[in-house]
Parts: sequence; C-alpha cells; structure tokens
Amino acid sequence: MRRTQYQAVNESALVVQDGDAAVSESMYSSEFLLSSEAPVDSWRYRYVKRAIDITCSLLMITGFAIPGLVIAAAIFLTSRGPIFYREQRIGRNGRLFRIWKFRSMHRNAAQRARIADAQSGTRVLEWRMHKHLRDPRITAVGAFLRLWSLDELPQLFNVLLGDMSLIGPRPIVEAETVLYGKLISVYTTATPGLSGLWQVSGRSHINYEKRAKLDAEYVRTWSLGVDLMILFRTVPAVLGRIGAR
Repeated sequence: MRRTQYQAVNESALVVQDGDAAVSESMYSSEFLLSSEAPVDSWRYRYVKRAIDITCSLLMITGFAIPGLVIAAAIFLTSRGPIFYREQRIGRNGRLFRIWKFRSMHRNAAQRARIADAQSGTRVLEWRMHKHLRDPRITAVGAFLRLWSLDELPQLFNVLLGDMSLIGPRPIVEAETVLYGKLISVYTTATPGLSGLWQVSGRSHINYEKRAKLDAEYVRTWSLGVDLMILFRTVPAVLGRIGAR
C-alpha cells in the first residue's frame, strides 16, 4: 500500500480517553488494510465517480440556491460574524484543504475553543466526539441548521472543486487522526465525502472506533453500487435527523 503524504500520526500504540473507556490503537483491526489493487485506485473511482460528483453537485447547487440565500440571511440577521465558516480538513493522500460550511457558531467561537482547549486539554475534541454534549459555541440558528444538516450545503462547492466527493469517509481534522490509529492510512486513500456509511448508520450515536471501521470498510469494498446505496439512504437519514447534533 502506498504511503500517504500525511505523516503526523505517531505509529506507536496510542491511547485516547473516549468517555470512560480507553480507545487503543490495537482495537482497530488490521483486516481493513488495503491490497495494492484497492477499488479506490480503479478508473471507475477516478473518472466515473468524479463525473457523477461534478454533475450532481452542479444540479444540487442550482436547486439549493434560494434556500441557501434564506439561510445566509438568517445567519446575517441573528448573529455577528461571517456567513460562511472554513476549517482545515485532511483529504485524499493526506492533502489538506479548507472545508466550507454555513457558520453555526458564535463569532468568537474559535477564541472560546482555544481557551477551553487550554483549560482542559481535550474539551474541543470531546465536543467533536460526543455530539450529545451541549456545545456553548453553537447559535440558535446554527442548532437548527445542524439538526437538518443544512450547515453542510456549502460543501457542494468542495465537491465541485474535487476536494470532496458526494460519498466517502467523513472529512476529519488533524486532532482526530490519533483516533483512527492504524486506519488513518486507509482513510487517506479515498476522497472524503459529504455523506457516507457513518452518516447513514447513526452518525452521533456511533462511537469513534465504529466510525473508523465504517470508513475503512467503505474504502475496502467501494463500488459505484455502494455509493448509490448510501446516496439513497442519505435522504431518509437526513429527514429523520438520525444522529444529528
């Protein structure tokens, strides 16, 4: 398996506190490690999947143009700060990119996050891992957007640009790489997605070990049929607000 460009993960055994349970790298099975002929290296993944992403993202951007303007107005009128929020994520082959979202947090959320992180060492990562916990950084409008996954609509532009795909592993921040253990090298072989197995399997109801294994299973068994299945399952998952936080 080829080496990824991202080398920030310590290859020794890592232990991170996940609530009351310790999550160890040894828990992430090696059965998910890829062969040299992984499906994500195929021409179907590189070209057919990319053509589908471009076509569908253009159609969806057009269809969500008016709702997007309404959301932008609601953010602008109810809290101070920019309409959009950008955050660095890790993409395919470890390439870093900026993800786009509608802002769902208060303007000084970044400063609050730094303060909280300095005080507790793990507070911000804890909010990411345990979405059921109350996050004081989120605005009232932001809570509504997150409940219906509307804050993620601008990521359609990330799909159009090729940083993301409609379907794939959930894009992660650098702090989360430690939680993937050995499976981080599997994660970085695919393009992260707007939706994926994690999103249609319970989202916030799933612990991080299961999430990492779902991402690895997707990469190992990828096919256009799998993408189509996840795409169809995404609609009822969003409308049913399954695991949304």
